[in-house]
Amino acid sequence: MAFSSPSQIYPQLPNPHRFSSLSQSQLPFKLIKITSLPSKKPVIACVLTGQSMSGQVAQRPDSFGRFGKFGGKYVPETLMHALDELETAFNSLATDQDFQKELDGILRDYIGRESPLYFAERLTEHYKRPDGEGPLIYLKREDLNHTGAHKINNAVAQALLASRLGKKRIIAETGAGQHGVATATVCARFGLECVIYMGAQDMDRQSLNVFRMRLLGAEVRAVHSGTATLKDATSEAIRDWVTNVETTHYILGSVAGPHPYPMMVREFHAVIGKETRKQALEKWAGKPDVLVACVGGGSNAMGLFHEFVDDKDVRLIGVEAAGFGLDSGKHAATLTKGEVGVLHGAMSYLLQDEDGQIVEPHSISAGLDYPGVGPEHSFLKDLGRAEYHSITDEEALEAFKRLSRLEGIIPALETSHALAYLEMLCPTLPNGAKVVLNCSGRGDKDVQTAIKYLKF
Repeated sequence: MAFSSPSQIYPQLPNPHRFSSLSQSQLPFKLIKITSLPSKKPVIACVLTGQSMSGQVAQRPDSFGRFGKFGGKYVPETLMHALDELETAFNSLATDQDFQKELDGILRDYIGRESPLYFAERLTEHYKRPDGEGPLIYLKREDLNHTGAHKINNAVAQALLASRLGKKRIIAETGAGQHGVATATVCARFGLECVIYMGAQDMDRQSLNVFRMRLLGAEVRAVHSGTATLKDATSEAIRDWVTNVETTHYILGSVAGPHPYPMMVREFHAVIGKETRKQALEKWAGKPDVLVACVGGGSNAMGLFHEFVDDKDVRLIGVEAAGFGLDSGKHAATLTKGEVGVLHGAMSYLLQDEDGQIVEPHSISAGLDYPGVGPEHSFLKDLGRAEYHSITDEEALEAFKRLSRLEGIIPALETSHALAYLEMLCPTLPNGAKVVLNCSGRGDKDVQTAIKYLKF
């Protein structure tokens, strides 16, 4: 469900000002734009331009929850108290030593952090040029986390936060199923009621994860509206939250949605980049030269990038899903082909038509099959701090096979998009350049999909 329509958003917004939504008749509530400062001073603030006087990218977001012109809160009034309460609670965590100690212990003993920074020796050898030169490729092994992906970092932190707020019922959306599994896992760990919304199409192609969620005690609700994929699951989760906001916490799974979610999810995943900096110093006494990650909503990429945004000598590369090709109309390359609009409570780049209606995305990867993207990625794109490229289904499948055979690591199809971009990137890099690629998830969940396309 899109939290906007052209008639519901104030006209003063930056151009282009086309906004994507369901029809007015499908939205049973009034939508509002937040224009006042929050009542409590936020811990994190920034200048609207995104540049500090030193030339660094300043801390994000600002007090309005905006990353430049992106982000914000475009939500029904019903949710305003819950979002304000959530922001206040999140800000209080910065000085809550008990919370930090409990979270650190769970990350270490339950999730298995820190995740290794692994030198992919045979993959590195594969990309050497005829003269023997080429970059050095390292994988940040988020696939080794408990539940098999980065998603658990955010899920466990938000579950702890929900418990502090006295919320005993948890809802979440999921596409590839990894966020759903992570949410079901932490709800089992903390004894919380759990409802997961998942598109019917995604349930079919991610049946293993559906079983895992149900085994963990979650109720998985199929969503048949729209294309029955991640966008539609997110819409249904938000509808549930509007109805049950007093008792329910929504563990949103990406750096998308209304403020404070993009900031909060980024901070809970920032451990990825912090560990990467520490591990790089230990391994080669320096920083990575290039960071690479797949981008759907963008949580794994932002978790890796955030620590290095102010390091201008570190390239940040996000890789989207080109599906059947950028000119096919069947892709999910939001930052490559999208335009500015509002979806699910925040302003960002979207795939939309001339009337501002959502263009349905396509990707072989359920986790990248989303028509929007986190607002901070849109901000970094426009600022020129990060670059974004796209990879087709076919290229991703080849990378899925390549890493499996060269390193004995079966990657998620989401991760495979980032791996496939190495084909274009590596020939352009100087000898010895250090590339860190976020191996955001393992590929067990994608085997049934891959079977349909790969012949051995």
